[in-house]
Amino acid sequence: MRRARQQVLSRGFTLIEVMIVVAIIGILLAVALPSYQDTLQKGRRSDGMSALLDASNRQEQFMLDRSTYTADMTDLGFAANPYISEEGYYSIAAAACGTGTLATCYVLTATASSTQTRDTGCTSLVLDSTGDKTPNECWK
Repeated sequence: MRRARQQVLSRGFTLIEVMIVVAIIGILLAVALPSYQDTLQKGRRSDGMSALLDASNRQEQFMLDRSTYTADMTDLGFAANPYISEEGYYSIAAAACGTGTLATCYVLTATASSTQTRDTGCTSLVLDSTGDKTPNECWK
């Protein structure tokens, strides 16, 4: 009878063992979660980058067709001005520059929206008609 009682008592976990496991999981989460969130934000940047590159291609086609650039995204075939990127993390706007009535250059800006606004330093991605991409560290 005594042996049966000892076997029953040794089958569970003690409170200290459970607390140690919870503490280890908490430490692992504290280390891994920020890295995971950074990786998600970098991945979401590709949404803005691809939207900017698409708009840039459309601007160049618009220039070939009409000998000028446009500041209106609907002229480029997008549904709205400003255009919301495919995954919804960026709002894309265009600005035309130049002298006179013909725009000889453009600047496209992707502004972060929704949860992507936490991507500090990269909340705004810019691509211009010369191919310059700023901020440089966000395009890597």
